[in-house]
Amino acid sequence: MKLATIGVGNAGTKILDRMLEFEEETGRNLCRHALAINTARTDLAKPDYIPENRRVLIGDTHQESKGHGVGGDVDVGADVAQTDIEEIRRAFDDVEIHDVDALLVSAGLGGGTGSGAGPVVIDELQKMYDEPVYGLGVLPGEYEGGRPALNAARSLQSFVTKVDNFIAFDNDAWRARDQTIEEGYDEMNQELATRIVTLLAAGEQDETDIAENAMDSSDIMRTLDTGGVSSIGYAASALDGQEGLLNKFRNGENVEGDASDAAKIKGLVRRAVNSRLTLPCEVSSADRALIVLSGPPEHFARKGVESARQWLEQEADTVEVLAGDDPRQNATQLAAVVLLSNVTDTPRIDEIQDQAVDAQNKIQAQEEVRDEEIAELITDDDDELDPVV
Repeated sequence: MKLATIGVGNAGTKILDRMLEFEEETGRNLCRHALAINTARTDLAKPDYIPENRRVLIGDTHQESKGHGVGGDVDVGADVAQTDIEEIRRAFDDVEIHDVDALLVSAGLGGGTGSGAGPVVIDELQKMYDEPVYGLGVLPGEYEGGRPALNAARSLQSFVTKVDNFIAFDNDAWRARDQTIEEGYDEMNQELATRIVTLLAAGEQDETDIAENAMDSSDIMRTLDTGGVSSIGYAASALDGQEGLLNKFRNGENVEGDASDAAKIKGLVRRAVNSRLTLPCEVSSADRALIVLSGPPEHFARKGVESARQWLEQEADTVEVLAGDDPRQNATQLAAVVLLSNVTDTPRIDEIQDQAVDAQNKIQAQEEVRDEEIAELITDDDDELDPVV
């Protein structure tokens, strides 16, 4: 697949930067156009791989931002994006839309810019282009507090209803408890970039590579066509020094009968599903699923891919499971990535909504206490002014 990728806010920009880094390391070419949009000047200076001329600062003249961010305020983030919408449109003008299959907007849903400006950016993209617009959103962890949860609960509905599919990543499921928050964010961004690039870059293989069942970008788009919220599973295995399937075939060995290769691939797919998904969910709640096997083509076992596909059909309780190869001749490992599209049983989203309700109740209680204190002060001042009889 070929993408135009837009990172909105600090988290969205960091994710995009890690995607570009992983592309460079693995020789992929997914993000044909990259654009970072942020309200904080200092954060826009941090990326290592996003070209400087593809970084857009919004809100530098806004009374409540002035180029220093929006302080986690969703409403200010949305207002800044609306105010500077012409600047955003001009940045989109540089996108050669005939060169891409879809657009991807990445954002953190706990911050003010990502959750506030992100839906505004998506609205504009939907108006300008006919290509699918996908969302890639990070859900804040419970440890991040009530304000990010409230932001996420408010913006999640906007993202899901506006994009053609929303791929979610749950910080709460991924951060190790012994890590600092900053260390956790860096590692999680790398994990997410690995999964999203391995999945979406399938179909853009080298012409010299060989695959019996090459994945096509239309297969990925068809799986994402369900809308809703999606989750990604991933597992990888380092290649040992043993002969690949192609070498076995050349040596006259029975490739079809090699059960060990098929079992390895099926086991890799099972691990991808049963290990940490980007968003924990009940696999059987997915509408559609897709398997991409990535690595040197001589290590692909057709029987293993078919067996894995049949297993996933049973686990996901759907016959709409596609499977294909993503040949990477120079890869040093065999990887399986699984897309579960439109999952509906997602406990973490329910938890965020509950956490947001608690946070909103606390805010209202604090406002009521403050109003009572102000009323008491006003009453005390009035009493002092009453004439003595």
